[in-house]
This record gives sequence, C-alpha cells and structure tokens, in this order.
Amino acid sequence: MEAMEGIASIALLPSGSISGHFIQLPDSVCYGLHGTELACERECSRGEDYRLIKLTIIDYSSKRERVVVVECRGHDAARFNNIDHAHGWEGDVVGMVEEKHGKHNISVSFECETLKAESAAEEHVRKFMPNIAGLDAVVNIGRMCISGLNFGEDSESDKTEE
Repeated sequence: MEAMEGIASIALLPSGSISGHFIQLPDSVCYGLHGTELACERECSRGEDYRLIKLTIIDYSSKRERVVVVECRGHDAARFNNIDHAHGWEGDVVGMVEEKHGKHNISVSFECETLKAESAAEEHVRKFMPNIAGLDAVVNIGRMCISGLNFGEDSESDKTEE
C-alpha cells in the first residue's frame, strides 16, 4: 500500500491526549486522529518530552479505525514516529506494546511546522475542532505521512462506536 501524505492539524491537550485531522493531499480526504498517552511500560529514561501515544486513525466514510502506537517527542512542538523504527527500544518492549495495542504495520511520521498557542490556538480549535474548545489546547500543524493504512480489511472490532 502506498504512503499517504498530507497536512495534519493536531491539538495537544493538557491531559496528554491529542485530537485532530489528517488531510490527505492532493485529494483532500479527511481522516480523524485521536490519541491517548500510554503509561510507561518500564522506567522512562528518554527525557520528560518523550511519550508513547496510542493513535487511532479514523476513516469517516467507512466508519472504520486503525490503531498504531507512536512515540511523541517535543513539548508543544510535537514529532511523531513509530516506535519500531526508534533507536534504543528493545525488541521485547516494542513487542509488548504491539501485543497490547494491535498492529496493522502502519507507519506514521509527523513534524510540527506551525505552532499555535493561547488565543491563536483557541481560535483554530473553535473553527476546526469545536468539541474541544476551551480545553487550553496547543495546536500543531505540519506534514504527516501514513503508510500501510488499509481500511478495506473488515472485521467487526474495527468499526467505530456510534
């Protein structure tokens, strides 16, 4: 499956969760992004800006979703990468995360190019993500690449809850 490239708009919430959209270009297909921070499996020695995120990618047209675990670096200006491509992770740690959170061989990369905070962030959230307005989010906008994403493999557990 070929890589999808586009622009992502991601709100980083004070709780550690993320919410946003990925717009695949040039077709302008919109996918939902939702992430929750995972507790460290072992002692974290990668610095306070390092977190693991369980990222759910939602295909609005088919109501299906896929989950991938990514590492998030950076405080307000975030960068996401797959943990199985990260240097320094032991294979058993990657295996534990994949076993617990599923694996569809999805690869995700994102790097913040534009950071919006305070009133600029709130204005962006009200316009594009009104369901999280007022939660003091910081908004990251940048290029995202997703490969290995296939919503065609149907199983009942892949459907989003309505």
